[in-house]
Amino acid sequence: MEGGGVGVGGEEYNPRSVDDVFRDFKARRAALIKALTTDVEEFYQQCDPEKENLCLYGLPNEEWEVNLPAEEVPPELPEPALGINFARDGMQEKDWLSLVAVHSDSWLLSVAFYFGARFGFDKSHRKRLFNMINDLPTIYEVVTGAAKKQQREKSSISSHSGKKSKSNSKVRAPDYQEKLTKLQPKDEEEGLDEQDEEEHGETLCGACGENYASDEFWICCDLCEKWFHGKCVKITPARAEHIKQYKCPACSNKRARVDI
Repeated sequence: MEGGGVGVGGEEYNPRSVDDVFRDFKARRAALIKALTTDVEEFYQQCDPEKENLCLYGLPNEEWEVNLPAEEVPPELPEPALGINFARDGMQEKDWLSLVAVHSDSWLLSVAFYFGARFGFDKSHRKRLFNMINDLPTIYEVVTGAAKKQQREKSSISSHSGKKSKSNSKVRAPDYQEKLTKLQPKDEEEGLDEQDEEEHGETLCGACGENYASDEFWICCDLCEKWFHGKCVKITPARAEHIKQYKCPACSNKRARVDI
């Protein structure tokens, strides 16, 4: 397992500044969220209980892998939870995924603060790093939907009409915004931008957990009503135009398993 400490192309990867470590954290986090949400079927199949102790790794190139633990002792980086595959068939899938998510959150923190200790971060640097990390939903919150629930609670003060317009909108993209502004008098454009930011500014992507941004393409699942970056679920604006009912990967996988 070349895992944690090796970057893209096999080069040694050693983030040294707070911003470097945070970028590393976000990349590994995105990889783990992808494994436990959009790639959940592939992840599930790789965690065969008949195999040896396996770990889930998030890599700094935003890719994930299920592999054996590092052979060297001690390992170059802290190791993820060992033997996640053994518990796969002993509990409900959602509970197993939640358990892996919790351990993945713990591993991400341990890796980040390993780098912090290795490169001598002082108290202020450690605090800044933690605050940057703490501003993001945990993997557990994304996987279990708790992040979405928290978002709904924050948005509860929004008007009923605002919520309705959001739920009935299938996509969000730069060209969508441009079309709207062309139809509005210039003195109304500013109000439109503010309304859009108010309704969507704290919306979280169901795949990566990142916030909504007005310059990114988004699509909403018609079944679970979660919003996703188009790039996270491999949907383009052009393709979305021809989708009558969009189902996210998680909802599609659930339905497929039921049919089987």
